[in-house]
Amino acid sequence: MQHTLRTSVTFKGVGLHSGAPATMVIRPAAAGYGIWFKRTDIALGDALIPALYSAAEQTPLCTRLINAAGVAVSTVEHVMAALAGCGVHNALIEIDGPEIPILDGSAAPFVRGIMARGVRGQMTPILAYQVLRPITVERDGARASLRPADRLEIEFHIDFADAAIGRQSKTLDMGNGTFARELCDSRTFCRRADVEHMHEHGLGLGGTLENAVVVDGNTILTPGGLRHADEAVRHKMLDALGDLALAGGPILGHYVGERAGHTLTNALLRELFSAPDAVRAVLCDDQTTARLPGKGLVWGEIPEVA
Repeated sequence: MQHTLRTSVTFKGVGLHSGAPATMVIRPAAAGYGIWFKRTDIALGDALIPALYSAAEQTPLCTRLINAAGVAVSTVEHVMAALAGCGVHNALIEIDGPEIPILDGSAAPFVRGIMARGVRGQMTPILAYQVLRPITVERDGARASLRPADRLEIEFHIDFADAAIGRQSKTLDMGNGTFARELCDSRTFCRRADVEHMHEHGLGLGGTLENAVVVDGNTILTPGGLRHADEAVRHKMLDALGDLALAGGPILGHYVGERAGHTLTNALLRELFSAPDAVRAVLCDDQTTARLPGKGLVWGEIPEVA
C-alpha cells in the first residue's frame, strides 16, 4: 500500500547555492496525490510544482523543477531521496523560497525528521515502473543506464583526480532499509578548485565546511573528515535515488551511473519514458512491495548525524 507522513515536519536552513534562508514543511497527502512542491512565497499564479522528471531543467550541480508558470524550486534531490528511502509516496512540500535547505549536506536530517513523525499506510496499491529492456544515455564521457530487475538496484562508479576521492565503486540493493542505513548520511562534496568557480557564477553561496565535504588533492578540508571512506560515491548514489524518484513512482530496475550527474539521470528517465516498449506501469503485489525502498527500515539503523 502507499504511504504518507502521519503528521507534518518542518526543516529550516539555507540554500546551498543561493545562500538564502529557507523554511520547508513536508505535509501528509491523500493516496494517489504523489509528491508536489508549493512555493508559499508566491502570492499570485500557480505556485505548485510537480516532483516529476518532465518538470526538471538541465542543471549540472542540482536538480531544479519548474512549472508551466515559470515558478521553480531547486536542490530537491536530497529530500526526494529521503522520501523515496522512507517509502513515502504522497506528500505536499511547502517551501518559502526558491531552494530547499541544505542542512548538513546529506539526507539524514530529512530521514530522521520524517521517521520521527512516522509514516502511515493508505488503502491504495503502489504504482511502480518496471524496466523492460536496457536504456543508456551518454554525454561527455559519462554514462547512465537502466536495465531490467525485479527491484531497485543502484550501481555507481566515479573517478576524480583528487587522491582524497580517486576511483570509487559501489552497488546496493535499495530494499530492506538500505538507503537509511548505507547512504542517507553521505554529504555533498566538491573540489576546492571548484569553489571559486561556483562563486563566480553565483552558486555555492550557502556552502560551508559544515554542509559539504571539500577536498584538495589528498586532503579532506572538512573538519572531522569523512563519514565513510567512500562517502563520495555513496552521495552520488543518494543523488541518483532522488533523481530517479522523479519517475513518479518506484523504479524496478538496475541503475548504473558512470561519472553521471543530475542532468544525465534526468535524460535517462526521459529516454526511458519516451520508449513505450522500455517500461510498463505495474501495481505492486505484496512480494514486490517487500523489495521497495523504505520497507524494512528500522529507526535504530538511521545514522545519528542530524
